[in-house]
Amino acid sequence: MAISLQDIHDAAERIESAVINTRFEKSLTLSSIFGVELSLKFENLQFTSSFKERGALNKLLQLPSSEKQSGVVAMSAGNHAKAVAYHAQRLGIPATIVMPNNTPIVKVEDTRNFNAEVILEGDSLEEATAHAFQLAESKKLSFVHPFDDEQIIAGQGTVALEMLNDDPDLDALVVPIGGGGLIAGVAIAAKALKPSIKIFGVEVTGYPGASDALKKENTYIGGSTIAEGIAVKHPGTLAISIIQEMVDDIIIVDDETIEEAINLLITIEKTVTEGAGAASLAAVMTKPELFNGLRTGIILTGANIDSRILASVLMRRLVRKGRIVRYLVKINDSPGSLSDVTARIAEIGGNILEVSHQRMFSSVPVKEADLYLTVETRDSEQSKKILERLCQLGYTAELLVDGV
Repeated sequence: MAISLQDIHDAAERIESAVINTRFEKSLTLSSIFGVELSLKFENLQFTSSFKERGALNKLLQLPSSEKQSGVVAMSAGNHAKAVAYHAQRLGIPATIVMPNNTPIVKVEDTRNFNAEVILEGDSLEEATAHAFQLAESKKLSFVHPFDDEQIIAGQGTVALEMLNDDPDLDALVVPIGGGGLIAGVAIAAKALKPSIKIFGVEVTGYPGASDALKKENTYIGGSTIAEGIAVKHPGTLAISIIQEMVDDIIIVDDETIEEAINLLITIEKTVTEGAGAASLAAVMTKPELFNGLRTGIILTGANIDSRILASVLMRRLVRKGRIVRYLVKINDSPGSLSDVTARIAEIGGNILEVSHQRMFSSVPVKEADLYLTVETRDSEQSKKILERLCQLGYTAELLVDGV
């Protein structure tokens, strides 16, 4: 194998002064919820909020002086871009970053803030990659690949060194797979230090490239996902060979479970993760039986989630739990009717967030109106009590299901 444990130890020593040894802690609450002994590696607390700094810095530090002076080019959906831009700025290396057009704006802005030239090109990582290769050739820039590179993989593997140093008794590690650089490095380090340890990969529905490679299948790949950081159609050639040799299983997770994982990490651990960053927890939620009796470490790989997406995830979760509901109430279109309904809801403790009074676009008689109310409640039981009370008072009312 081209990458050894010694390469990863060398990378750890090389990057030690500029990359955070993030905390690795057991989550008592999550362990209790899922019946699995879970510890979390908070890579979302790196300076650029992702593990990508490890590989990027290891690569940049080993470039010849002439290549550092000429500059580098990278392609990324966000986290690799920020990592390369940040450490290139620190080291005085000019950086050009190519990002797909659909990259979250927070990642684009953060990358530009590190004085990198950002070019938005293509509708996929593959199209952005092709453009980045063209720039590397035409401008004589060194290409810094996000995952299919030995020095990148060695840098990412330093995560496993830290986890096993903090807890040598770990039985399993759960690692998201996009291009595969992280799980390749983690698997090399972990298996060398503890051959019995199990390595579980995680992919999102729509992008099972590594799983397909293992199973010799050819699933349709594509579509939108909240986990854009692991929405890679084809993992790297280097990574696939390591995954085939060292990874015990790959778990496929869906967007809804990832959203729930993001919500749990915020509400329980008070930590923000992006979609890909929460994928490891989503895998445990999807197949907890795989981890029975295993002391398990999961990597929270990044925190670079768009604030609008994060707000939507949190609000959608409240809807699913019955904490935010919508009612349709038919009322007389006369003074006092609206205030009477809202007063009845308030009596039971409902907090009205939004009111829509519909007269024109409705089939009700001209002297009636449809009243749509969005209400915050303690739980689904309280929302049912509000509906029952409105019906008892003679209103024609229903609880609307939004299908989210």
